[in-house]
Order: sequence, then C-alpha cells, then structure tokens
Amino acid sequence: MNRPLLEQLKPTSAIVVKHIEEAEADEMGSFVHSKQQERWLRHAIDHQTGHVLAYVLADHTDQALVELKALLEPFGVQTFYTDGWGAYARLVDEDQHVVGKWNTQKIERKHLTLRTRIKRLARKTICFSKSEWLYDIVIGLFINRYEFGQAV
Repeated sequence: MNRPLLEQLKPTSAIVVKHIEEAEADEMGSFVHSKQQERWLRHAIDHQTGHVLAYVLADHTDQALVELKALLEPFGVQTFYTDGWGAYARLVDEDQHVVGKWNTQKIERKHLTLRTRIKRLARKTICFSKSEWLYDIVIGLFINRYEFGQAV
C-alpha cells in the first residue's frame, strides 16, 4: 500500500477502497550482500485485474505475512489464492484459503517481470544490494513507479 501518498491526503479527504473478492498472494526471495542473507518480497494482487494491492519487504517469517494481511484489510479480501508456504496455512482462515498453482498464475507472471527488470531479483546473478535499506529502496521504488504510477 502506498502509505506516503495516503499520508499526503488532507484529513477531510475521503479514502475509497475498492472491495476485492479474490486476491493472489506469494513471496519471492532474493539476497542482500551474500547468499546467506535472504530478503523476501511478499505481495498480493487482485485476482481479476492483476493490480498490486500491497507488498512487504522483510525476512522469511510469519510476521511479514501478518503485516501484508494488515495492509490488505481495507480491501475486504474474501479468498486468498496462494502456494503451499506454511505461514498461509497458519495465518489465513481455512475457509478463505485456496492452495494451488492454477489460481496463482498472474502473480507468478509478475515475479517473472520483476526478475527480468530488476537484476537484484534474478535467480542467478552477481548483482546484490549491500544493505537491506538499499534493497528495500530499489525494489520499493520500482514497484511504486511500475504498479502505482509514481515514485515516492
């Protein structure tokens, strides 16, 4: 979710959030400084349109999914399509959770696009960020520009 933009809105402005019935959620790993230091991009997209709803850059922990779910709360997502990562089974209600590759094709396509355009995310690369801060800035700026249409 683009927090800086929301913070710039005047307090009297009404924020209208579109209700999303179905969302795809997935994570994509990369490295910071060395292969021993992983950093993960977790994001969710609208299953119908493919638009990014929210993203979190963090370690590979359940807390990152908790943060992503908090960002998705205003959208009122009823069904989450995910892969088999254990945190989804632990933190997403069973009646809202559908596991399988068939319904996560759009988000996997987004991963391929990101890996192609940002060398830091490529699977076999010599391009690493030297700090988590730099990694988060590079990935965050690209997502904000590419998906939300603005650099923040």
